[in-house]
Parts: sequence; structure tokens; C-alpha cells
Amino acid sequence: MNMDKKELRNGIRLALSRMSDELYKQSSLLIKKRLLNEPIIIEGNSIAITISTEREVDTIGIIESLWALGKNVLVPKCIAKTRAMEFYKIDNFDQLETVYMNLREPVLELTEQFSAEQIDCIIVPGIVFDYSGYRIGYGGGYYDRYLEHFQGNLVSLAFDIQIVNSVPYEAHDQPVNYIITETNRIDCTTKRKG
Repeated sequence: MNMDKKELRNGIRLALSRMSDELYKQSSLLIKKRLLNEPIIIEGNSIAITISTEREVDTIGIIESLWALGKNVLVPKCIAKTRAMEFYKIDNFDQLETVYMNLREPVLELTEQFSAEQIDCIIVPGIVFDYSGYRIGYGGGYYDRYLEHFQGNLVSLAFDIQIVNSVPYEAHDQPVNYIITETNRIDCTTKRKG
């Protein structure tokens, strides 16, 4: 099963690396527009989101739009020793620092921590997604651990090429409710029921 995950992850990463800059920017913009029209974003107050790297859907523009809408923008801090994750509110990009693997995380002294109960929606990252909302992430398991006790809305952003029919998953894997792509809004909850 792990080999399947590894192969899927590597295959999608390769496909993403082959996307032209123009297509990447255009598709990211379409996803941003769709996301900002989502009721859970319009009605939500505190939105948790990662700072995109490499060929992930660009979240910088999304974050700027969320600030313009007066939302609390929360970004994750990973605690490697315990494999835990916490979310902190940022008001500008200067409150971030670059840590291992070129990830940008909040500077704790400059930011305020939010508990899971204070978060309305988490935008969950990943590399490969299926129509039921299961995903293959980066292998750290941080999100699955955090989401086990989270009651709010879960959304993922992905390019169409990141969606496959099914990904291998285990009992502890936490599926998302919706996936927003440049051409589609996938309601994963109906797929899991049906």
C-alpha cells in the first residue's frame, strides 16, 4: 500500500512540475475565485491555510484576499518532536520565518495561537486527492492527527491533474468535505455516502 502512495505522489509531483508558469498562474487564479465564493469561506471568520510552496495551488493571493475580507488567517506551525501542529494568526507575511524544507511558518512571538474550536475552516494541503476526499500528503501525518479532533469545515485546493479515482487510505486518515479545482467543486461527502 505504501508503494502505491509513493508512486501516486511521485507521478503527480512530476505532472505538476511540467505545468507551464502561465497555466499554473491561470489555474491558481480560477481556484482562488471559486474558493472565495464558497459559503463556508464567506460565512467563516477564521480560516486556516498553508503558505504554498513549489507547484501547490498559490495561496499567497488567497491569503491577501482573505485579509481584505476581514478574515482571521491562520497558518500552521509543526512541532517535529511530537508530530503535532498548532495554528497561529498572521496579519502580514513578515510574521513568517522559513524553516526546514523551505516551509514558511509563523514566528510564535509575533502571532496569536488559535485553538481548534476557534477555527471555522481548514484548507487542507496534499499532493493527490480522490473524489471521496481522501488525500496523499507529504507523509508527516500532521494534518490527520490534528483533524481527528476538529469539528469545522475541511476543504482542499487542487489542480485537476491532482485528482485520481481513489487513493489508498487507512482508518486514521481524515477525508475533506470539498475539493476546489480550476474547473470543479467536488462534494466529497456525497461520494462517501454513495
